[in-house]
Amino acid sequence: MDKSPDAFRTISEVAEQLDLPQHVLRFWETRFTQIKPMKRGGGRRYYRPQDVELIKGIRHMLYDQGYTIKGVQKLLRENGVQFLVAVGNGDVAAIDLIAQRRRAEAAADDELNQEASNRLDNEMLVGQPRVKPGRRFFGLGKSDEDGPVSADDGRLSRDNRALLQEALFDLLECKRLLDQVR
Repeated sequence: MDKSPDAFRTISEVAEQLDLPQHVLRFWETRFTQIKPMKRGGGRRYYRPQDVELIKGIRHMLYDQGYTIKGVQKLLRENGVQFLVAVGNGDVAAIDLIAQRRRAEAAADDELNQEASNRLDNEMLVGQPRVKPGRRFFGLGKSDEDGPVSADDGRLSRDNRALLQEALFDLLECKRLLDQVR
């Protein structure tokens, strides 16, 4: 007797359908937190249709495309579950749509990074940073190509300014990654 496409599947049914050993499915649950079968009394697993579709995409990337587990985890982080589901189903149109959306998000992130960099540039040109760090940390009072910088004019050396900009870019990238997780 065949089940409805919307019916939950046991681990043995999923393993047979996807030609995978059951222990591999259990292992993948530990490596891919997106796979969340329901567990009933006694620990029996029931996979939702979307879990099966995701597993199909993971299987394709690992076995057919030669990705590592870390590589598939990165794909999931960067593109989301729907991307791997589309890959597993061979849905090229959905893959293209997700890739276009990802490129648009990356362009928007680049624009935000550029705006933040411009704000930092403007603050440094004015010479009035919002937070005044310790002078010794930024090397104030040492000379650079523009000549000696006195401890009272509040400017950063070029090297320290570049380091501060790099730190800002790192923080913005961390924020972007945290926003993706939420």
